[in-house]
Order: sequence, then structure tokens, then C-alpha cells
Amino acid sequence: MRIQIRGANRFNVTDAIRNYIEEKVGSLQRFLPTNQDLEARVYIKIYDVIQKVEVTIPGNQFILRAEEASDDLYAAIDLVVDKLERQIRRHKTKANKKIREREGISNYFITIDDTPEVYNEEDEVPYKVKNVHLKPMDVEEAIMQLELLGHDFYVYRDMAVDAVCVVYRRNDGKYAVIETNN
Repeated sequence: MRIQIRGANRFNVTDAIRNYIEEKVGSLQRFLPTNQDLEARVYIKIYDVIQKVEVTIPGNQFILRAEEASDDLYAAIDLVVDKLERQIRRHKTKANKKIREREGISNYFITIDDTPEVYNEEDEVPYKVKNVHLKPMDVEEAIMQLELLGHDFYVYRDMAVDAVCVVYRRNDGKYAVIETNN
């Protein structure tokens, strides 16, 4: 697994930090598929007294993402790796259950291409553009991906209605689906 490390807020990644991140994030490789060329993107943000570490590992069948903050950078790295390990274990358990129920789960997950933030000069409102390639899946798999990513909503193509849908978590903790008209 390749590991790309970037710092923000004028933070320079030292060799000691780079080695520690490569060791810790690299240890996740034992849980991940060996037939994929994976790249972990590590982003470190330093604030006054808080260090925040974000890690994203996009794969063909999943997108793993976690972020943690601490007053100690090494502790934040440990926390984010622990969080990713729990996500991987939870994902594998759910995926194995789905595979037993129905074959071919790997064909239903999306791949996200990250693009840089774009600023609209007229309104001067910053926004980020993400291009997504939707693969068909059912609502249960979309909810599983939503939980795995820890997002508030998830866009997918529903196999049953052949439409782009959005699943989201309501304030009462239940899920709702928005279906688009073709």
C-alpha cells in the first residue's frame, strides 16, 4: 500500500512522523485485499493545541475514511488507525454476511474521484466538487456504505428502481431514501 502524507497550516512532515505513519497505517494492509493497488491519503492539520489526522483509503469495493484529533500528534495517529481497523472489521463482517446471502457484492460499491476545491468567483462561496461513478446496489448496501464512511448521506444507483437515490440518516436515527425521477 502506498501512503501519501500531506500537512496543512504550514506543518512540515518530519522523517520521524513519516516513519510512524507508514508503520501504523501500513499495518492495516494485513486486513485489506492484496489484489488491489491501494493508496492511503493521510492529511495532518495542526491548530493551536490540537492536531487532527485524516486518513482516506479508497478501494474498488470500499472507501475507508477516519479522522481523529488530539493534543498529541502520535496519539491522534494511533486513534485514527484504531478507528480504521474497527471500520475494516465491521465492513468485512457485513460484506461476508452479504456474500453468503448473495454473490458479487464487490460489483456494487462506488468509486469516488477527489477533485480540488473550486471557488465560484461571482458568489465567492467555496464549494468542493466530487465526481462519483455510481454502481448499482440495494438500499441495505447503501446504508452499510453510509455507516462505513460515517457520512450523513450517501448517493447510489438503486438496482430495484434503476434510479439515482440518496439514503440519509434522519434526526430520529432511522434512515430515509430520496428517489430521483428519470
